[in-house]
Amino acid sequence: MTASAKRNNAETPKRTSRPDDSAPLVLQAFLPYRLSVVTEAVSGLFASRYQERFGISIAEWRVVAVVGEHVTQTTQEVIERTGMDRVRVSRAVIRLSDKGLLDRQPHPRDQRAQILRLTRQGQAIYRQIVPLAWELEAALAGALTDAERRQLDNILDKIGQRAKEIASGE
Repeated sequence: MTASAKRNNAETPKRTSRPDDSAPLVLQAFLPYRLSVVTEAVSGLFASRYQERFGISIAEWRVVAVVGEHVTQTTQEVIERTGMDRVRVSRAVIRLSDKGLLDRQPHPRDQRAQILRLTRQGQAIYRQIVPLAWELEAALAGALTDAERRQLDNILDKIGQRAKEIASGE
C-alpha cells in the first residue's frame, strides 16, 4: 500500500453499522458525501481535459457521448441516459448547437422534444474524445484489481438502483 493510500485510509473513518441517531454525522464517513466527492474529482479530471482541448463542458460532453453512441436521440432520451436534469440538458444542447456540433430537429410527434444528431464537426470531436475517455477510465481503474472492478460495478449498480427505488417512493 502506498503512503498516499495509507493516509487516505486513515483519513476516512470506516463504519460497519448505522450509528445511534444521537451520534454526530461524520461527513468523511457519510456514503452520499463520499460518492459526491469522488464524482466531483473524476468529473473535474474530464472537465479540465475536454474544456481545454475541445471547449466543451462536462454536460456538453455527456450529450455528445450519448448522441454519438446512438446516432440520434431525443432530448428525453438524453435526459434519461445521462441522469442530468432537463434544464442542464437543454442548455448543453443549445450551446452545442451554437458551436455547430449538434443538429436539432423538431420531433414529429412531440413539439416539446427535439431529435438530436451530431454534425460532422461533432462526430469528429466525438471520435477524438472517445480514446481519451477510455485512457482516463483505464488510469482510474488501474487502482483496482479485476475482481475489485467487477465488485465496484456491482456496488454502483446496487446503489443506483436503490436510489431510484427511494426516489420513486417519495
